[in-house]
Amino acid sequence: MNEIIFFGWNKNPILIKNEPEKITKPIQFKFENENENENENENENEKQIKQISTGFFSTIFLFKNGKAIEYSKENDSNQNPSKIQIEENIQKVTVDYENEAILTIEGNVFAKGDDINSNNSNQFINISSLIEDTNDRVIQDIVSGYNSIYLLTSNQNAYGIGSNEYCQIGFDSETLPKTEKPILMMKNVSKIFSGNTSDFIFLLNSNQELFGCGDNGYGQLGLGESRKEEKKIQKLTQIQNIPKGKIIDIQCGGFDSIMLIENENQNPKRKLYSCGRRGFNGLGKNGHTYEFTEIKSSLFENDDDILDFSVGNMHTLILTSNSELIGFGENEYGQLGTEDIKDQLIPIQIELPKLKFNDEIFNYHILCKNEKSFLYYSSPSFSNLEEDLIKLFERKEFCDISFKTENGEIIEAHKLILKYRLNQNQNQIEKLQEIISNKSIKESNQIFEMIYSNNK
Repeated sequence: MNEIIFFGWNKNPILIKNEPEKITKPIQFKFENENENENENENENEKQIKQISTGFFSTIFLFKNGKAIEYSKENDSNQNPSKIQIEENIQKVTVDYENEAILTIEGNVFAKGDDINSNNSNQFINISSLIEDTNDRVIQDIVSGYNSIYLLTSNQNAYGIGSNEYCQIGFDSETLPKTEKPILMMKNVSKIFSGNTSDFIFLLNSNQELFGCGDNGYGQLGLGESRKEEKKIQKLTQIQNIPKGKIIDIQCGGFDSIMLIENENQNPKRKLYSCGRRGFNGLGKNGHTYEFTEIKSSLFENDDDILDFSVGNMHTLILTSNSELIGFGENEYGQLGTEDIKDQLIPIQIELPKLKFNDEIFNYHILCKNEKSFLYYSSPSFSNLEEDLIKLFERKEFCDISFKTENGEIIEAHKLILKYRLNQNQNQIEKLQEIISNKSIKESNQIFEMIYSNNK
């Protein structure tokens, strides 16, 4: 049902009872009051983990039934999580140093914390309703910075709220040190990248142009040698000299950034590039690198599919398609899972316990935040066929997929090699959408086979 593996700092909050503060070897995580969070009448699929978000003082677990529970330093006395009281179904959660935000299915964002509501930091308020443009209040995604929260609207506009100490909201911090209402940062944004230990942000537009602002003290914005003396980048600035290919993801730590690029003309097709403070970004040296530089390692030099990766405050974990977990960076709290607390300047392989769903490795997710690390299983769910197919195609090529049709049938298509991209194959998507008609499982699988044969 659930598969969660944890290692790292087991304090503030205490996540696993009867374990040391530093868990240096990956171990299975189990909810202390798991039975209270499960209704026997619920669908088995709805009891599964959808997402985990963790910060300095709290960790939130979101379930596929739209409910969430939180472990926090406040309830460490009994070490049991508390339910998050939001009336609407929850779609995503995010935690930074002292703030929390929740995105609902309806597109509302509820947040709390000192930087969000200084009058009552423990009360969730609807921050999406504070956006001045009433036509821009439906939120598509939320991302945490160190003490900031970023909103991406359905109109593809990016907003920031909270601390602006390092100009991470794109304004001079002397004139706008903090804001308790969302401030428009940029229009025509497709993705937002930051991290809950990061005082900087990247915004990607629909043309694959990347912009950044905020803390640049270690070169973590990748602006190059000529701008290394600029410790704060006050305005959103386009990042030049990015490696050729499609930006799949950027993970931001406290002092570095790591970018995943996919390029059909290179081998392997997917490569990792980093900038910022060396010693934590896998380049095997101390000092800084001011432009995105390839992370080279024999552990993934022949691996065409880096499934997932995540960056904590000063450590990184990578999950590959052959079920290997690779890590580097700081390890003071055991967050690399190497059974010791020795830092690693270059990528090393980490021994994992046997995974329950190893044949579905692409459904596992990595989460490194602060000094904690999670590897967890979350199979995809499809509320909107086309929208979720887009996300699926952008993420990976080898998929086990379950599509739930309107008439309740479950259609499974195993290990289809989906090598086409949506913008080039709209006709394939139209064929897939036929699944939501009254076709049987057999007929639907025949459609999958036809699409697969056409794209081999």
